[in-house]
Amino acid sequence: MLYRSIYSSPLGKILIFFHEESLLGLYFEGQKEFNDLMKNEEVKNFDDGKNFEIKDKNLRCENLGHDKNKVSGEKICDDKILEETKKWLDLYFSGEDPNFTPSLKLRGTEFRRDVWKILLEIPYGETLSYKDIANKLMASGKYERMSSQAVGGAVGHNPISIIIPCHRVVGTSGSLTGYAGGLARKVRLLELEGIDVNKFFMPKNHK
Repeated sequence: MLYRSIYSSPLGKILIFFHEESLLGLYFEGQKEFNDLMKNEEVKNFDDGKNFEIKDKNLRCENLGHDKNKVSGEKICDDKILEETKKWLDLYFSGEDPNFTPSLKLRGTEFRRDVWKILLEIPYGETLSYKDIANKLMASGKYERMSSQAVGGAVGHNPISIIIPCHRVVGTSGSLTGYAGGLARKVRLLELEGIDVNKFFMPKNHK
């Protein structure tokens, strides 16, 4: 069983998907990628959640109402993971490095998980290029060849935004490239961490 909650951030609403042991998804409102991750899953709203609607017909959602922990008097979920995640987000959006990571469950191919683990190693306030990540994968000895494009595909399917900091990945040339949550949010996140975004530039196809 998956549970869903909503976090109101300075950059918009964020959907939190979790179960009793781990965080599985963190998405800005409007992102499409979460449908791939949560498809055919039964999802219960941990809080009221009426201000956000999932339109994917394959995603069955049930609203638990205002009493988030009880259905017919029975506790339905331990909210420890949710509280840890919201604490992390509170610290982050206040301009602090949270210095801890909630328990994560990464769903994806082995290659994508390897890329996401490298993203987790990027320090707060720093960036890496897609080429840097490709080189790290090659240095691990696990892959015979690797391209920046392949890395970009894995980065673009990151299921846990911000905590797995795909916003810290930039093009080798200095382009901010893309971001599933929108380039404007990527710029704001980098600025929040004290990164000088003036040394980067918007991609040509940015509108």
